[in-house]
Amino acid sequence: MSRMTRTIQGKIYKFGDNINSDIIIPGRYLIYIEPEKLAQHAFEVLGEGFPAKLRNFDILLAGRNFGGGSAREQAVSAILGLGIKAVVACSFARTFYRNAINSGLTIVECPDLVETVSEGDEIQIDLAIGEIRHRDRAYLFPKFPDSLRELL
Repeated sequence: MSRMTRTIQGKIYKFGDNINSDIIIPGRYLIYIEPEKLAQHAFEVLGEGFPAKLRNFDILLAGRNFGGGSAREQAVSAILGLGIKAVVACSFARTFYRNAINSGLTIVECPDLVETVSEGDEIQIDLAIGEIRHRDRAYLFPKFPDSLRELL
């Protein structure tokens, strides 16, 4: 299958609104650049079990303003280091959005989906047609231009 028609399928972990870059990777770990090293500390400020509990999930789901706060590329690297395939949110901070695209992390804005699914549900993202499938329902999102999809 070509990258242009790629689909991403997996189990979701659901966050709320305003998951900022300091939550994703605390500033004290910015001395690292390796995704695997950053992943060891990703989301640890959320409490016991993080980041290990995220290793059972493929896709992160979040509310508004995911990735806000400090502009740090390590936030995207930490997510990639966890093995996360995509992030779906109501909205993204613009700097995080650009860093994700530049690093090859698939990100999708789809508020309708975020409001209706539960943690642990399976979804399938079709980047070629701009559709996310959850059970028997399809959620549309603006599909990426071909040139941008090639980066993902």
